[in-house]
Amino acid sequence: MNLRDFTRKYCEKDNRIAAASYFGTFAVYFGSLWLAIAFRDAWAMMIPAGIVHAFASVRLYVLQHDTGHLSLFETRTQNTWAGIALSPFTFAPYEVMKQNHNLHHAGAGNLDHRETGEIHTMTLREWEAADFATRLRYRLYRNPFILIPLGALFTYFIRYRWPKNTTRFGVAAVLAHNAMVIAWVGMLWLIAGWPGLAVYVSFAFLGGMIGVFLVYLQHNFEDTYWDRRPHLDPQLAALQGASTLDFGHWFDIAVANITCHDLHHFNANIPSYRLRQARYALPEEVAPRRIGFIEAVRSLNLKLWDEDAQRLVPFPKEPARRMEGAKA
Repeated sequence: MNLRDFTRKYCEKDNRIAAASYFGTFAVYFGSLWLAIAFRDAWAMMIPAGIVHAFASVRLYVLQHDTGHLSLFETRTQNTWAGIALSPFTFAPYEVMKQNHNLHHAGAGNLDHRETGEIHTMTLREWEAADFATRLRYRLYRNPFILIPLGALFTYFIRYRWPKNTTRFGVAAVLAHNAMVIAWVGMLWLIAGWPGLAVYVSFAFLGGMIGVFLVYLQHNFEDTYWDRRPHLDPQLAALQGASTLDFGHWFDIAVANITCHDLHHFNANIPSYRLRQARYALPEEVAPRRIGFIEAVRSLNLKLWDEDAQRLVPFPKEPARRMEGAKA
């Protein structure tokens, strides 16, 4: 099977579908935010509306990610302006986000260029050679109760105010983006006051945590793929090194099909509104791995890449190793 030819037929952009996805998501985003703020004293209404708003935030981010690949709308100009318009609501400056994400695609699965990934992974050999302070920092970093909430707080609210490679890819654009974020938050404060702003920030934070959880699962699972050049295989890095999350069709809709991340890495020109159809049309022998929710949660315990076993493994059980050494 020629996978390139197979995926090419799903790459057609359609402005009608793209506009429905884009403006429809905005309608859910603003509508759910209004409900959450208006009924902030009625938790039975506020919490469901806020959760919907959080997922709408994630979906907006995925659509912005699509525009960065020029895969949502039909033309470069349409994608660029759509991506810029999304940026105050995703907290991600368009041009720098686009360029850094393209670096991530270029370095996927490459052990010699892990700096291009969103979440750092140490190898088992590096762990065994590391000192106590390095191990402690990495343990804390990879703890899901730190990685997910603090990762969301740091990435979306702090780091994106001046992301990596800003001086390389666009200082003026980042400054303009930050001004738009301030304008949007300021307008919300003028309309809804501090209580409304508190509701917004709370559910924006929840959306950020959902985003970090998804980013983690996209490349961190037991039989993922890492290698070094010249042995690095780009096709394996795409299809084996990224995941398909099988959390149900409604979840896929809620996050604009970014759950089909393996096929996205193989061909980033497939629009999000065609990605699920393309992924589930693949024969099982080509891309058999689908990760359910239970396996996804268990994968949070996998921390180190074992180059010998070619799989992601948990932290070694140090006391057990010392006991084995004593017996020997």
